[in-house]
Amino acid sequence: MPAINTNAAANAAVRYLNLNSAQESSSLSKLSSGSRITSASDDAAGLAISTRISSDVTTLQQAATNASQATSILQTADGGASNISDILARMKSLASESASGTTTNSSRAYIQSEFTQLSSEIDSISSGTRYSNQSLLDGSSVFASGVSVLVGSSSTDTIAVTLTSLKSADLGVSATTAQTSGAVALDVTTQTGANTALTALDTAINTVSAARASIGAQESRFNFSSDSISTQTQNLQSANSAIKDVDIAAEQAKLSSAEVKTQAAVSAEAAANQMPQYLLKLLG
Repeated sequence: MPAINTNAAANAAVRYLNLNSAQESSSLSKLSSGSRITSASDDAAGLAISTRISSDVTTLQQAATNASQATSILQTADGGASNISDILARMKSLASESASGTTTNSSRAYIQSEFTQLSSEIDSISSGTRYSNQSLLDGSSVFASGVSVLVGSSSTDTIAVTLTSLKSADLGVSATTAQTSGAVALDVTTQTGANTALTALDTAINTVSAARASIGAQESRFNFSSDSISTQTQNLQSANSAIKDVDIAAEQAKLSSAEVKTQAAVSAEAAANQMPQYLLKLLG
C-alpha cells in the first residue's frame, strides 16, 4: 500500500545497509588483524581452544629455554669433571712413579709436593666450576640432591638434574685432609703409601667416569627433549593457525561482496527516499 507516513522501502534499505556495512567492517577487521576471530562472538569455542593452545605454546617456548639452560649447566659441569679426570690421571702417574723401587725417598718428597698441589686443585675446580654463581661439583648447590627442570606444558613434564660431588675428600684422594670415609690423607712419600694411593686413585677415576657418564646421559635426554619441544611447538602453532588465522582469499571475497551490497543498499535507500515525493504528485 502506497503511503507517505511510513516509508517501508526506506526502512528495509536502511536495515540491509546496516547489515552490509557491519559485514564490511567485520571483514576489514579480520583482514587487518590477520585473525578470523576478532571477537568472542565470531567463534566462541574456537576462541577458547585457540587461547589454550596459545598458552601451551608460550609454556613450551619457556620449556625450550629451560632445557637449553639445563644443557648449559651439564656442559659446564662436564668441563670441570673432565679437568678433574685429567688431574687424577696425573696423580696416578705420580703415585706409580713413587711406588717404583727405583725412586728414592728424596724424590718421593718432591712427588708428594706436586701430589698435594694437584689434590688441592681438584678442590679448586670442584668449587670453581659454577653456573649462575652456584658451584656445581662440590656438593654445596641444589644440584647435589637434584633439581627438576620443566620441559613441557604440564607441571609433571620434568627432568631431574643431579650432579655428583667431586671434591678430593669425596673422591678419596685428598692429600691434605682426612677422607670422607674416615681414611687418612694420601701420602706418596713411601712405597706403601704410593700403593695405597694407586688403589684410591683407581676408585676415584671410576667415580669421575661414572659422574661424567651420568652427566652425558642427562645431557642427551635434554637434547631429545628439546627436539620434542620444538616439534610440539610447531604442531601446536599450525593447529592454532587453522583455528584462528583468517583465510585472506575467502575474506577478501566477502569484503568485495559486502562493498557491492553496501553500495546497492545506499542506492536503494536513495530511491526509496524519492517514493514519497512521487506520491505527493498524486495530490496535485
